[in-house]
Amino acid sequence: MATTGSGANLSLRIVRKFSHPREEVFAAWAEASALSRWFAPSDEYRTVATADVRPGGEYRIEMHHKGGNVHVALGRYVEIVKPSKLVFTWGWDDATGASDTLVTVEFHEVGRETEVVIVHERFPNDETRDKHEQGWNACLARLTQKL
Repeated sequence: MATTGSGANLSLRIVRKFSHPREEVFAAWAEASALSRWFAPSDEYRTVATADVRPGGEYRIEMHHKGGNVHVALGRYVEIVKPSKLVFTWGWDDATGASDTLVTVEFHEVGRETEVVIVHERFPNDETRDKHEQGWNACLARLTQKL
């Protein structure tokens, strides 16, 4: 992880490689049915996702924990360059986390692998950034298993 800035300019950067073609990894991020298979921090969650993947389109990712808690991430797509880049706003429906933050996900071909680079920026404080870093890493671990 790399962090930059201070105050509301805090960001995080995560890089992960997947042994799958770039188009397949991109689709895992750009199709609601695929997001529903992996986008949660652990297998203790069932995910329901909707995604209108176009500039201005909205997404909603509901993570239902087996204990009853539900966490909902939502936002709007800003830029889509298939199969190399997604940019979207990020927020929580309960406004406890990263409202008005921005996520950029890039997909790079590296030999037979796909390198995914996530930059999540505009965090209000270190604690919020650090929680999101943990969440992204847990979600990416599940993506590795589900691809």
